[in-house]
Order: sequence, then structure tokens, then C-alpha cells
Amino acid sequence: MSAPARSPIGLIFLTIFIDMVGFGIMIPVLPLYATGSEFAATPAQLGWLVGIYSLLQLVFSPIFGKISDRVGRKPVLVFSILGTAVGFTILGAAHSLWMLFLGRIIDGASGGNIATAQACIADVTPPEHRAKSMGLIGVAFGLGFIIGPALGGWLSHAFSLSTPYYVAAGLAFLNALLVWIRLPETHGPEHRVQSHERASLMEVFQGGHARMILMIILAYLASIMGFSMMTSLFALFCAKRFEFNPQSIGGLLAYVGVIGVLVQGGIIRRLLKRPIEKQIALVGSAILALSMFALPLAASMGALLLVCAGIAVGNGFVTPMLNGLASKHTHRKAQGRVLGLMQSAGSMGRFLGPQLAFWLLTFDLQAPLSQYGRTAFWASAGILVVAMVFIASVSPGAAPAADESPVAE
Repeated sequence: MSAPARSPIGLIFLTIFIDMVGFGIMIPVLPLYATGSEFAATPAQLGWLVGIYSLLQLVFSPIFGKISDRVGRKPVLVFSILGTAVGFTILGAAHSLWMLFLGRIIDGASGGNIATAQACIADVTPPEHRAKSMGLIGVAFGLGFIIGPALGGWLSHAFSLSTPYYVAAGLAFLNALLVWIRLPETHGPEHRVQSHERASLMEVFQGGHARMILMIILAYLASIMGFSMMTSLFALFCAKRFEFNPQSIGGLLAYVGVIGVLVQGGIIRRLLKRPIEKQIALVGSAILALSMFALPLAASMGALLLVCAGIAVGNGFVTPMLNGLASKHTHRKAQGRVLGLMQSAGSMGRFLGPQLAFWLLTFDLQAPLSQYGRTAFWASAGILVVAMVFIASVSPGAAPAADESPVAE
């Protein structure tokens, strides 16, 4: 059967963009919000508060991926976005620490919107063009990180630290409505796993590509873990080392987002005129590792901007390439599961990263302020080198024969 008459790529781009604006709003705010006088979270509690969302996504992303393979992408996407809206509403209304955790738990347990959106893209994109399409998703991420942190910083400065969460909730409700009304179903009944089929997760590893997919997943886990160590500490690092307020931190993250958009929307799309996904991912992980090592050494605003540019370029190279490689080497009926599995690996990285980062931060608390965060950032660089090793072991062979066309069956 042919693809839907109305291409969903533009709407999926908008959906991810709105989602990432909501997510980005809280980045410069959550650590300062939770450690304020009203909640007084300890470093250990803050690590769990940051990581619990991703821990729950680790469990639920593959489940939602499997459900989307059976019932279609649209209902799963709407449900997950509504869960995000409810979670943000509770965060904004919180008056005790347990409510902060409740909001994060609801948001994480209903998560799966990014993996489902990626599966939508895979449904309507030929295998040889999927890395480019995943790069388009990266542009939506980047734009969200331009507007989200800047908006969150401004809202917290102009109104209160709880205001950004209400705005994020409103955006999520709007997003769910938009998807429900406008998004065509990309995974029609002819391609779905039927209820009588077992739909084993091991189907992802069929076709002689098991080792390659495993290496991609491990590389994704390591790269996300290393990157999340930086994002979880970034607001506190900037506040301690440079005395930035949330508005300044949001502006700096917006700068990172601008560079990410330029990389993924321009440079990558030109580079991918040839099938060099693996090489791009290797270069990106090397840039990211070096930048992470240099971050605690930045002693001036100019040096900080340079290091942040390296982080944006490196991350912009790595993430869409790994997603594209995983999707390219998985047949159609397992797309939701493999991308859900990738999201779970990313969720594990986003859970382990903050836990490790806040624990390593305790080794720097008695050191001079100029060394704040050094141990965690250098450990992050080491983990990113491990990601490079996994990427280097990937052999970019041919896609599974059953998936030569995004609509073949």
C-alpha cells in the first residue's frame, strides 16, 4: 500500500519541537527550583529527581513501542503527550518534595512520544534516507533547546520558578490536540503486528544484524549517559562558577541550541549525500569527549562559549546518526520496538548519568570553586570515549531485505 496522502513529516517535526520546548523550559530551572528553600532537595534527592523520569522511560518506552506496532502510532503519541502535560501541571502546583517526584513519575511513566515520533518518520521514509530524517528530528530538538531554556529562564526571572511548568503543561495539551486532529496514522493495519502474533522483542535482532544493533544501542547508552552528566550539572555549574541566574543559563543553552540546529539542519544533510553515518558519529563522539574534558577548565566567558559550541556540534553529530543506523538495519514490523529500545537505552543513560554526576560532585565540594564539577565532567569524557569504541565496532552493512521499502509487504 502507498504511504499516507498527506505527509506527516512536517507535523511530526512540529510535534517534537513543541515537546522539546516544554522539556527545555525546565532545564535551567529544575535544579534551582528543587534546591530552593521550599523543597530543599539534597544532592542525592536531586539526582533521583532528575533521573526518575528516565528510569521510568526505560521500562515504558519499549512497551509503548510494541503497542504502537500493534495499534498504530497516533493513539500512543496522544496518550504520552497528555501524560507530559499532567506531569508538568503537578510540578508547577507542587508545595512539597513528594509532589515534585509525583510529577516526574507521571511524565516518565507515560513517556514514549519521541520514540513513537521516530517510528512515524521511519514508517514513511526509505531506509537509505532515514539518517537524514532523524537529523530533521535533531533540528526540532535544537529549535526546542533554543526557545525552551531561554523561555524557562525568562519566565522564572519575570514571574516565579513555578511559572515555566504551567507554560510547559499548556504547550503539551496544545500538542496533544494538534496530533489528535491533524496527524494521519502512518502505521496502517496491513503493517501492524496482529494480536495473535507474539511480537517478541527478539524480532529486532533477526536477519543477521544482532551484533550491529547491540553495538549501536551500547554506543547510544554511553553517549547519552556522558551527555546527561553535563546537562544535569550545567545549571549548578554555571551558577557556582560564573554566578549566572536562570535567565543567563537559559540564554547560554539557547546558544547551544542554535549551533545544534545549524549542524543538524545544514551540515549533516550535506554530509549525508554519501552513506557515512558511522564516520560522522565517530567524529561527533570525539568532539563531544574533548569538549566535556575542557568544560571545567573554562575560566572565561569566551572559553565557555567555545566549549559549549563543541558540545553542541558533537552531540548534533552523534545522536541522529545512531538512531538512523538502528532504524536502517531493522525491518518494518520492528521499527517501533527498535526505536523504543533505543529510547530505553537513552533513558538508562539519562538515569545513570545524573546519579553518577551528583555522586562525583561530592568529591569537588571541598575543592576550590574553580574545580567545581571537574570530576564529573572528566568522567563524562571517559564514558564518551567508550561510546567511540562501540561506534567503531559497527559495520554499516546492507539493510534487511524485508525492509527495502518503507511501505513494502
